[in-house]
This record gives sequence, C-alpha cells and structure tokens, in this order.
Amino acid sequence: MQTPQILIVEDEQVTRNTLKSIFEAEGYNVFEASDGEEMHNVLSDHQVNLVIMDINLPGKNGLLLARELREQANVALMFLTGRDNEVDKILGLEIGADDYITKPFNPRELTIRARNLLTRSMTGSALPEEKRSVEKYEFNGWILDINSRSLVSPLGEGYKLPRSEFRALLHFCENPGKIQTRADLLKKMTGRELKPHDRTVDVTIRRIRKHFESITDTPEIIATIHGEGYRFCGDLED
Repeated sequence: MQTPQILIVEDEQVTRNTLKSIFEAEGYNVFEASDGEEMHNVLSDHQVNLVIMDINLPGKNGLLLARELREQANVALMFLTGRDNEVDKILGLEIGADDYITKPFNPRELTIRARNLLTRSMTGSALPEEKRSVEKYEFNGWILDINSRSLVSPLGEGYKLPRSEFRALLHFCENPGKIQTRADLLKKMTGRELKPHDRTVDVTIRRIRKHFESITDTPEIIATIHGEGYRFCGDLED
C-alpha cells in the first residue's frame, strides 16, 4: 500500500505543527493548509487520502468547505475542532464527514481513528465491495451503483454518496431483511466501536432516507427497529 497522504486544514500554526509532527511520526506524508484556497491548491496537486479540518477557518468555514469537498473529491474527511456542541457535530456528520473529534484531543485516539479511515479508504480489504462481481443492487426502482458509489432514483437522478452513506446502504443491500445494530453499522462505516451518545449511525440513516423521500411513492426502505437497530426492507431484484 502506498504511503498515506494527509492534508491538515487548520489556521492556527501551532496546532498545524503539532498535528504534522504527530502524523509524520506515524509515517504519513503530511500537507498543510490554513484556509479553503490553500486546501484546494493542495488537492489539485496531490492525491490526498484524508483531510483533517477545523471548522473555524478564515473565509469559508469548515462546514462550507466540507460541502465543496464532498462534491469534488472522494476523500476521507475528519473534523478536528473546538466546537463541541451536539448541533455542530450532527451538522458535520450530515454534511458527510466520516468522523468528528473535539479539541483538546488525545493524540493516540486521533491517530487510531485516522488510521481506521485511511485503511478503509485505501485498501481492498477495507473496501471489499471493489472486489465483488456485483456491480449494482436494484430495489423499488432505485439502483445502488457499486462502481460509481452512487444512488440512482427511479427518475434517473443520480446522487453521489458520501463514504459513510455508501457503506451503510451497501451493507443493508448485502443483508436484506436482517436487523443491523448501530454497533454493526458504525463498524462497517468507520471501523469505530460504538460509544454512548454516538449518533453517527442515526444521522447517516437520516441522510439516506432523505434520498428515498425525494420520490413520494417510495415505500419504507430502511425501517427503525426500536431497541435493536435498523432493517433494510427494500424489494431487491435478482
């Protein structure tokens, strides 16, 4: 596997230097950016595997940049920010961040989470769907395209899915009718263990449901099983 490349988007030089030292000590190639313009310049010149970004940035904030990033690049995204309230965390996950860590951070936890994201974004073992012969799943007029990682509506409208949404929906399609716990889904999506009050899975499911709700006559595709988790109820075609 090639040496992972990480881009740190942080306006505070001291924090950038600290993060750079932490990840270079782990053997990663590290690039730096202090704002959105520098971020896009790095992304245009280098094949970055993981972006670690603050929310409070000069010019466009991290939430706006995350939206742009999701539209332009297929790269793992982690927010590392001083914003520790639940609203910001949920918003960050809804935009499509793969993980959200608040400052002050534990360097060991940070490197473990980053490694998990990199493993799943770079290796075949973390993305087994790339090795499968199945190219798409069709259900209730919808198509989950494996190669493009997109969801196509019955009207032909395509939605490029963020990494977490794609992995969750793929896992559902591979296990139709089976109840999936939040712990199982989070492990498939991010490689993380479920902790109390972690709403990553619920936010991701809500984002997926919004796609289906765009077509009014779409039946319930993902059902909530109270006290247990979620179940895929789509009518998969052979």
